[in-house]
Amino acid sequence: MSGTGEKDIYRETWIRYLGYANEVGESFRSLVPNSVVRASYTVATAYTLADTVDKSYKMYRKDGRPKSVLIETGDALIWQTLASIVIPGLIINRLCAASRYALTHAGVGCTARNWLSVGIGLASIPFIVHPIDNGTTLFMNETYRKWVKP
Repeated sequence: MSGTGEKDIYRETWIRYLGYANEVGESFRSLVPNSVVRASYTVATAYTLADTVDKSYKMYRKDGRPKSVLIETGDALIWQTLASIVIPGLIINRLCAASRYALTHAGVGCTARNWLSVGIGLASIPFIVHPIDNGTTLFMNETYRKWVKP
């Protein structure tokens, strides 16, 4: 929760899952056109930018100093880009590719292989959200947040 005691809708509610739209796209990569996968990244990017604007505006209202707002903007943008787009997208992409590879070598037919990899990708999303969020927070605490401490 944020320091004000109010719930952070972008990180503590179901809205957080909009940041994982690209993981759904990555899960379906073997079955849908690339334009659909790109569209899923557009949704995740819009979510990332919405959270960044929200955090920036709240800092502006709280402090108003350009430096504080810039630091908060950078923090939210970096955190969300890593936790919502880069890390989970890579994980799901590689997990689905590895599952297709293993299923190919197990002799599973193309249609079943593709659908099974989709299922594996989708099923993994709920299990990766909190570890990625927590890991990204730890990473940010040890890097950016130390470097830009006022």
